[in-house]
Amino acid sequence: MALFSSPFTPEPPYTHGQPGRTGILLCNLGTPDAPTPAALRTYLAQFLSDERVVEIPKFIWKIILHGIILRVRPKKSAAKYASIWTPEGSPLKVWTEKQAVMLRGWLGERGHPVLVRHAMRYGNPSIASQLDALKAEGATRVLILPAYPQYSATTTASAFDAVYAWAAHTRAVPELRFVNRYHDHPGYIEALVQRVRKHWQDHGRPDQLVMSFHGVPERTLHLGDMYHCECHKTARLLADRLGLAKDRYKLTFQSRFGKAKWLEPYTEPTLRALGAAGVKRVDVLCPGFTSDCLETLEEIAMECQHAFIESGGKEFSYIPCLNDSAPWITALAEVAIQHLQGWPTQAPLDDAALAASRARALAQGASQ
Repeated sequence: MALFSSPFTPEPPYTHGQPGRTGILLCNLGTPDAPTPAALRTYLAQFLSDERVVEIPKFIWKIILHGIILRVRPKKSAAKYASIWTPEGSPLKVWTEKQAVMLRGWLGERGHPVLVRHAMRYGNPSIASQLDALKAEGATRVLILPAYPQYSATTTASAFDAVYAWAAHTRAVPELRFVNRYHDHPGYIEALVQRVRKHWQDHGRPDQLVMSFHGVPERTLHLGDMYHCECHKTARLLADRLGLAKDRYKLTFQSRFGKAKWLEPYTEPTLRALGAAGVKRVDVLCPGFTSDCLETLEEIAMECQHAFIESGGKEFSYIPCLNDSAPWITALAEVAIQHLQGWPTQAPLDDAALAASRARALAQGASQ
């Protein structure tokens, strides 16, 4: 029996001479495992315990979270998730998994047979478990690719935190690279342009295009988070490519939580105001979400539609996220290739080269 246990996770089996592989981990926010109060309680406890998400003194927030929120919110949230759940599961997980598979295929067809996996910051599959899986597949270099085009400490940095936490308990840490942002990447903007144009080709143009981004507390802007500015740049670049005058589109922020002031203008009040002002038709796009999820399918496509129509609007149309569209997968691959520069991404050595490499290792004293 060992006298002490190691603080590090056991390493996967290794054969001398095996080539190092390059991997990509596509990280999204997360989702509960099921649309049930129990699953939501587990998910929300993890999500809302993240100091990146809620910057309130821990001892105060812990009382609020466990004493109030986790007693009330899981049941309400479960009902919302049930309204958008699919036979395959949570839309966010379904789309993210498809994106990872398609990204690997796109790169492989172009001579970059890298490993690609997807992970969730909260929920399953976890970032730690997928990094373990990449290592077991032979990855010695991993690119962390968040599904968030605009950088925010509440999302992007939180995903990085999970990677750092995993590395702190890993003996053989692979080379790591991190993609911080791609809010103004030409491929990403083009994918958005094609998504909107296709919708307009099928349904005609609206009186107003509303670009709704996920909200964050306003104080994060004043503390140095660049998310607000990057959302505005994305919206401006998209509007320019679509040829929209400034009075034909609006940028808003959705998904407020708590009583603090969040980034403005807010999405639902803006839509209500447009309806009351006599605007007949609006289209809503969520450029910051690369996969449809609760915040797009329920909050926007259901709740905000109701708000606009109730306030006097006539037609409301939600433009789906990029999901598995070909232009988006192409853009994602372009972002990945840009950040993989200098790393070997070609096919691994053939059997003869592997055998020769292993023989050299054994001759130098490596164990069998």
